[in-house]
Amino acid sequence: MKKIINDPNQVVTEMLDGVVGAYPGQIKRIPDTNVVTKKDAPVQSKVGIVSGGGSGHEPAHAGYIGKGMLDAAVAGEVFTSPTPDQVFEAIKAVDGGSGVLLVIKNYSGDVMNFEMAAEMAEAEGVDVAQVIVKDDVAIEDRDGRRGVAGTIFVHKIAGAMAETGASLEEVKAVAEKVIANVRSMGVALSPCVMPASGKPSFELGEDEMEVGIGIHGEPGTERKPLASANEIATELTKHVLEDLELSGSDEVAVMVNGLGASPEMELHLVNRKVQGILQEKGVKAYKTFVGEYMTSLEMAGCSVTLLKLDGQLKELLDSPSDAPAFRS
Repeated sequence: MKKIINDPNQVVTEMLDGVVGAYPGQIKRIPDTNVVTKKDAPVQSKVGIVSGGGSGHEPAHAGYIGKGMLDAAVAGEVFTSPTPDQVFEAIKAVDGGSGVLLVIKNYSGDVMNFEMAAEMAEAEGVDVAQVIVKDDVAIEDRDGRRGVAGTIFVHKIAGAMAETGASLEEVKAVAEKVIANVRSMGVALSPCVMPASGKPSFELGEDEMEVGIGIHGEPGTERKPLASANEIATELTKHVLEDLELSGSDEVAVMVNGLGASPEMELHLVNRKVQGILQEKGVKAYKTFVGEYMTSLEMAGCSVTLLKLDGQLKELLDSPSDAPAFRS
């Protein structure tokens, strides 16, 4: 597999230099760390929002730093959780006196290391709260569900709430409301390739697809013959709708997320069918997002995310953000 890289062992640090170089007026990097923050961090009297995880999901998470979203992102090595000391540096960097919320995807390494960092920060007098995103309906056990593209809605709505001057408890509460009402499911048409090994994470035939994949190159829950865009959209949306239990009067935010190698043409084909399914059920698509928000290196495929909305969530979703990767 061909890749545009230099030293495979320096991919993350060189990538972060490039990200900061692209947005020098908005973000900065803490020296000798893999932590990127808002240029003006910390913002006094505002809850700081920190997220992160393994690299390879770009534009997540550094691309969501900005007014109305994240205050800092912590980048681990590719598909590897950042260390507690790196997360601790991020917490300290964005604490403006009103506390810090950690948005964690539900992977054991992320949960453990972010929780350790929170304990370190609390020992130094920083008020820290945390939420764990579990939106992947491919996993039946709700406690074991992975955090995938629905995490972006948590970033957006918690970040918007923090901008209002809300307390840490209020910001955490609205983040938990998003987590309770967001569901996702994905499909892969090809595996991803780790920069260090140059080998695919799993094997797929030319006429096969993997349903229910994660974002770290994990195989999915079922291997099936390659299907059409309409068939893929129908299967993913069916599972999401069944789990979310929407009624005809509900409104949702829709995200059709590319995993790294599928062109927007294909994503819009999926979105076309998703919109049709929602219309048939009488569910209103209040706002739709199509593009690459949470990728898996160069994996071909997509995920479908639905967020059930109420008045508060709609208002916060509509609030402005200057995060460079958030396309609304």
